[in-house]
Amino acid sequence: MTLALIHSRALDGLRAEAVTVEVHLANGLPSFTLVGLADTEVKEARERVRAALLSSGLEFPANKRITVNLAPADLPKEGARFDLPIALGLLAASGQIEAGPLAELECAGELSLAGELRPVRGALAMALALRQRASPRQLLLPPGSAAEAALVGGVDVRQAGHLLDVVRALLPQSQEPLARARGPARAGITEEPAPDLRDIKGQAVPKRALEIAAAGAHSLLLVGPPGSGKSMLAQRLPGLLPALDEDAALESAATLSLAGQFRPAAWGRRPLRAPHHSASAVALVGGGSPPRPGEISLAHQGVLFLDELPEFQRSALEALREPLETGRILIARAARQAEFPARFHLVAAMNPCACGFHGQSGVRQCRCTPDQVARYQGRLSGPLLDRIDMMVEVPGLPPELLAAAPDGDDTATVAQRVQQARERQRARQDCVNAQLSPPQLDRHARADPAAQALLERSIAALGWSARAQHRLLRVARSIADLAAEDSIQKAHVAEAVQLRRALVRQ
Repeated sequence: MTLALIHSRALDGLRAEAVTVEVHLANGLPSFTLVGLADTEVKEARERVRAALLSSGLEFPANKRITVNLAPADLPKEGARFDLPIALGLLAASGQIEAGPLAELECAGELSLAGELRPVRGALAMALALRQRASPRQLLLPPGSAAEAALVGGVDVRQAGHLLDVVRALLPQSQEPLARARGPARAGITEEPAPDLRDIKGQAVPKRALEIAAAGAHSLLLVGPPGSGKSMLAQRLPGLLPALDEDAALESAATLSLAGQFRPAAWGRRPLRAPHHSASAVALVGGGSPPRPGEISLAHQGVLFLDELPEFQRSALEALREPLETGRILIARAARQAEFPARFHLVAAMNPCACGFHGQSGVRQCRCTPDQVARYQGRLSGPLLDRIDMMVEVPGLPPELLAAAPDGDDTATVAQRVQQARERQRARQDCVNAQLSPPQLDRHARADPAAQALLERSIAALGWSARAQHRLLRVARSIADLAAEDSIQKAHVAEAVQLRRALVRQ
């Protein structure tokens, strides 16, 4: 036959849209035309496919007029994922393999010049798309990508390491079927030991704030001098969070897979992303053409740690305001839109001033003037700070106090208390406290009269906004859950107020 159809998928945000690769051979002047809104990487497939076929001992129809159409034509296609479908289409159209078995197959893979198959991005998105549509087709991928896709249950994933392996499996009466891909045994995944909270000496208040942040999925800003333990605290937050369920693990893994950063051995672990303060707004929230996820989406269901917060570009920090509220990011371009999830635990760290020692009573004295301190802290806008639930001071400890400080609870003990608090939240409202809407706050975060009076006095005295009041109530609700209390009491509100005062501006 002179026409062959191969099924594949193109990435469009988190979706993997169906693409039909149509390969047509005709008489005429020899040429190789590739159409269908393909970018440069896709068009370069002509040279990779030609070399791969010849290196594998297969025939390339060099004396034919070759036309490859990637349908639908209005969907952008990018990457080298269509190398394998194009190669199989050429072989079927030229009669070197049977076209019938290709109808039951969806495939993607990059070809080396020697015919080896290399991994592609978005394998999990392809497998999820097949499962959502209950498609009976098999999914054929290179070994590295197939291991990712095999984590999705209910999808028949096959793998091949070389183009010749696929050709042999598609020959009539073949005795060498495509190998079934298997993901890593989830129960047997070797976990790296998580940093222990007990490693941090002293700092009882920041540790308590970290526990509350984990219990209610609250954002946290740590303010303190250099070397006081801010980064160590942030690195221990993922170990305090409950394990991901199946759906949440798939969401996180699929987002990481789009950026080519998912490892099957890391299945079910909460990601910890710590971009450098030179990161741009696009690096943080995503963008590009076609749009790709940024750090806030790669930290979905995990922790985003922003160290040296005032050193980030102002535009990058302001771009975080909407995702902190909505848990998603919508990237709009002239032609298309892409939506990515961004439900992350924000932990930020900063020095109180440019030299780092403002308000400290140790050997090092602050050399900044009040105006310099105000300018440094003023790099963070009021609307951004208004969206952070807790702002906690991490003081520098003198050596004698540091040596005598007790270890405190380890990560496993605190994680157990966090798990119990999360279970109370799920049973009561089916979401974590940080996601409570205003109507849900009225139902589930009612304060007793003494607590309500303290809350109103604090809001009036400190000049906080209605948003800050709602966030204060959510934090107080998490403190009550850790104490196994049904209602918010005065002590819970008082602690929530104190955990938000590290950067109160006069």
